[in-house]
Amino acid sequence: MSISDNTPILVGVGEVSERIEAPDYAERSPVELAAAAAQVALEDALSVAKLAPEIDVIASIRQFEISHGASVAPFGHSNNFPRSIAKRIGANPARAVLEISGGQGPQHLINEFSQEIAKGKIGMALIVGSEAISTMRHVLGQKETRDWSETVSGTLEDRGYGVEGLLTPDLIQHGARTPIQMYALFENARRARLGLDRASYALEMGRLFAPFTKVAAQNPHAMSQQVFTAEELATVTPKNRLVADPFPRRMVARDQANQGAAVLFTSVGKARALGIPEEKWVYLHGGADAKERIVMERQDLSKSKASVRTIERALEVANLALSDIDVIDLYSCFPIAVFNITDAFGLKADDPRGLTVTGGLPFFGGAGNNYSMHAIATMVQRLRSAHGKFGLVAANGGFLSKYSVGVYSTRPAAWKGFDSKVLQAEVDGWAAPSIDPHPTGRATVETYTVDYSGPEPRGLLIGRTAADARFVALADDPAVVQTLIGEDPTGATIDVIQNEKGRAVVTGVTPR
Repeated sequence: MSISDNTPILVGVGEVSERIEAPDYAERSPVELAAAAAQVALEDALSVAKLAPEIDVIASIRQFEISHGASVAPFGHSNNFPRSIAKRIGANPARAVLEISGGQGPQHLINEFSQEIAKGKIGMALIVGSEAISTMRHVLGQKETRDWSETVSGTLEDRGYGVEGLLTPDLIQHGARTPIQMYALFENARRARLGLDRASYALEMGRLFAPFTKVAAQNPHAMSQQVFTAEELATVTPKNRLVADPFPRRMVARDQANQGAAVLFTSVGKARALGIPEEKWVYLHGGADAKERIVMERQDLSKSKASVRTIERALEVANLALSDIDVIDLYSCFPIAVFNITDAFGLKADDPRGLTVTGGLPFFGGAGNNYSMHAIATMVQRLRSAHGKFGLVAANGGFLSKYSVGVYSTRPAAWKGFDSKVLQAEVDGWAAPSIDPHPTGRATVETYTVDYSGPEPRGLLIGRTAADARFVALADDPAVVQTLIGEDPTGATIDVIQNEKGRAVVTGVTPR
């Protein structure tokens, strides 16, 4: 096959990590972790000395503490994260980019800059990210501080937070602000759709994630290397407390991670000119990106159609079916993020290909917005040792809100080019349910969660009025909350009033 010199290829990947209990623990900052990962990626491809001067773009992923306007970085942060990396590796890129928030970021950047390489706009790009949340909490727990601030000169393309519309005013007003709360609403919507009781559904989540723990146990960069059975994951204990119905602690992304990862990519022509060995090359056969409807505008809260369509589109570009894929990594911040894809494609929890290459966010580690950088790095290594096989990485951001997908192989492929405008137009054209901002009277529970993060448990519900308009409400009366805990609220009849703060409040629950 004749391959154009402008064909984009991944040529170097790097990962680093550290554990607090390890003898070589060095309390590395996010910049230090990311720079170390970048060095590994350049050495993986060829060498830092030969490749750093060739980098045209360094694009970085936001750490959690700089992911939205209300975030606080307790130890400070770099004013120009990508150029802090560049300084440490001896690069001077024409462009430095700080990507928007969201776990889709790593795959989205590969999709974006691969197309710029194919068009001849840039020759080489490095994407990099890291988190040091575990160290940050450890130091704060010791009532100490550190100085991770850094001022670096040079241009920066700051793309902003990119969180607009993720949480609408009605959700925020009723206390729905965190990923755990939002994904719990989705998870219980799926449980209702399947008609499962709490115990049966907990075991189903456990069966999904138990194989992930086995993968994490073999990953040297995983933050947890303990193997759990489905029953151990599903059973609520003091060490596996309920954080929000239906999630015990071990079912959610593990944000206490110290991890960094980087990916280097360039063109076939430049790789040849620089002497990067062909056994390092991995081709992007297909990709796609899409944004889901905002939460309250989705017809079915138990699934994300946009995520599924994004995978389908990436496979279409690659001219493959999911059955042709040999290695899979599905974003796994919560079970529903994985179930959403397995339900759509008929995958089983024990699929012989596996559903993760890293061990997943609850066990490998939820390295903030940067998790999928690790998945891509691991995928590249897996595919290099399984020449000609195909791999798929699916990356999720927000509340099943932003999805980016890449299809990879060492098998050479002519660059086809792709964009997701038609896909996004399709998603934007889907009908939305009507919304009632001020519901009162009798209504029905569409989905719910009980949040255990505060001093007292509190209920959060999404319901439908008699006219089938959707609304959000809270339940803070202890008697009502106990009914939500003791009974199955899905499909229940509720009484709703407007309180003095303009919030919809549940005053009574009549189980089905």
